Amino acid sequence: MTQLLSHSFYPMENIIQNYVWGSRTSIRELLGINNPDNQHQAEIWMGAHPNGCSKIKIDSETQLLSNFINQHKSETLTAQTEAQFGELPYLFKVLAAGEALSIQVHPSKAQAEVGFAKEEQAGIPRTAANRNYKDPNHKPELVYALTPYQAMNGFREFAETIALFKQVNISAIADLVDAFAAAPGSKGLESFFSAILSLQGEVKESAVKSLLEYANANKNDPLFALILELAEQHPGDIGLFSPLMLNVITLQPGEAMFLYACTPHAYLKGTGLEIMANSDNVLRAGLTPKYIDVKELVACTKFEAIPFDTLRFTPEEKQGGLYYAIPVDDFKFALFESVKDLTIKTQSAEILLALDADLTLRHQNGETVTIGKGESVFIPAYAQQYQLTSTGRVARAFN
Repeated sequence: MTQLLSHSFYPMENIIQNYVWGSRTSIRELLGINNPDNQHQAEIWMGAHPNGCSKIKIDSETQLLSNFINQHKSETLTAQTEAQFGELPYLFKVLAAGEALSIQVHPSKAQAEVGFAKEEQAGIPRTAANRNYKDPNHKPELVYALTPYQAMNGFREFAETIALFKQVNISAIADLVDAFAAAPGSKGLESFFSAILSLQGEVKESAVKSLLEYANANKNDPLFALILELAEQHPGDIGLFSPLMLNVITLQPGEAMFLYACTPHAYLKGTGLEIMANSDNVLRAGLTPKYIDVKELVACTKFEAIPFDTLRFTPEEKQGGLYYAIPVDDFKFALFESVKDLTIKTQSAEILLALDADLTLRHQNGETVTIGKGESVFIPAYAQQYQLTSTGRVARAFN
């Protein structure tokens, strides 16, 4: 093994993304990371994504994680991951939402490949506002709540959506509601969802005004209180109808849920961990001033109801931790709490994040490293195994 590959543990320096919806306080309070300029700290990115690549410490020097991986792909990722993905196949984040993110749908792998190729051929710059596909990859996600974490995820049961719209009783869209009620299936929902997103001009203004009037008259109902809160952040936005169509859920700290491709969702407020496929493909459906391509969005959306009681993702207790049965190959996720010299075998490149306390790693070659709360470490596949000790929680991203 070369001198460069003689280390098994690489402490990380990570990018903090200062998006406007981010919290000014949550990352500092939870992880002890300073925010001297009082910025909106939205996301900490841990990984090798070109829009926010981590650096790793090698002795007294630092290097981009992407460069390190590219120089030693089969050793750091395994030959199988190199052949299947050609890169670190996941991006690990801390996400702190002070305000709502846009309602989004992520395409499937096949849809992303086709859409990316079409836009490349059309010569649309990847940074263009009307660009839908930044890469040819899908973007399934898992979110793990660190604080109470409110989100929307998947369509409500069709009858529930129809009942809510009839309850609100908005004359400007009564014909759309009646048409959905007459055909309460996937096709009916597709037509209804498309029509709502396509509202323009006076009809849209009237519909949103009527919705807010009803919400104001029923502000003691949490659903309509939420709509009023979103209206303060995104006045006049067509996405204000989304809570009537999508499941609204608040994860408690320690709870998790999975977000499938082709499923509309939005993070509304709270701080959590997010792990996803290494992609930046987003099709927007509201709560945003950004470009919305309704036709492409609808083409990439599954118009199926997701039962509310299936949203939470229950882990399996094994091998000294909590392991989540992720239904994709791109990433896996596990959580450990109060462990001493727990042996973990590596079968991929891994990232560990210390959530509450110091984390100490030991390798059979004698190498040890300790990182503090809020810090992370990259462990290449060639490490094979290591011992983990921490009095707090440790999050593990791998594949």
